[in-house]
Amino acid sequence: MEPEQMTRLEELMDAAWPAAEREESGGWVLRAASGVTQRANSVWPREPGADPHRLLAALREARLWYRNRRLPLILQVFEDPRYAPLNAALDAEGFTRRSETLVLVRDGGTAPPEIDSAVEISAEPSAEWLRLWWSVDGRGDAAALAVACGILEGCPSLYALVRDDGGQPAAVGRLAVPPGGGGSRGGLYCMATRPDARRRGYADRILQALLREGDARGLSGYWLLVMASNAGARELYARAGFQETARYLYRQERPKRHLTGC
Repeated sequence: MEPEQMTRLEELMDAAWPAAEREESGGWVLRAASGVTQRANSVWPREPGADPHRLLAALREARLWYRNRRLPLILQVFEDPRYAPLNAALDAEGFTRRSETLVLVRDGGTAPPEIDSAVEISAEPSAEWLRLWWSVDGRGDAAALAVACGILEGCPSLYALVRDDGGQPAAVGRLAVPPGGGGSRGGLYCMATRPDARRRGYADRILQALLREGDARGLSGYWLLVMASNAGARELYARAGFQETARYLYRQERPKRHLTGC
């Protein structure tokens, strides 16, 4: 993917998962959402920069911004030559590397035309949808779920749910459609299957239903994010035609140790 295309995709990814707080400073986007999800509580270095002195100054400013919100300093850093100077600066500062994530893409207009009438599609997440998703991917209490709902509803989206033979929700997914007119891309998020309902094809039905909905709305393509360590999900997405186009890591500042006692 060309650099300008990748920049546009990063913009769409940011819009698809909007943080409650957002501030732009020197080409960096500082995001916070009460600590709910790494994406919404990390720096997106939209313009990474290359000058070592400016990078250290930007880190100091970001550190203070997150400290004022009692949050750790985390940066979402892509594996791309543009980010090489920033990665070098973070290495020198002792930032950790965690949660390696792959960015997968595929073209639109190729989803099977058959409609799976058993997959329920809605413009808002139902209570059942939220309950299943949060039980699989959630981290936190009802207050954290409320923050997560604000993130989901901050971008126009479609929500899919499929039930098992007993009528209970088995799997869910979300197609985020950031504003941008016809021909834009959509992002697949919140793909979650109830643990005891896995390996029964529910996730594939959710995925195909959302792709059909996106195709019907004229989307030119799709992206999704998957942990590099999640072999099962990567296999599912590869069968659906998704291919890796980029990857990123979360670089987190190590907590400072404070000496106490004598």
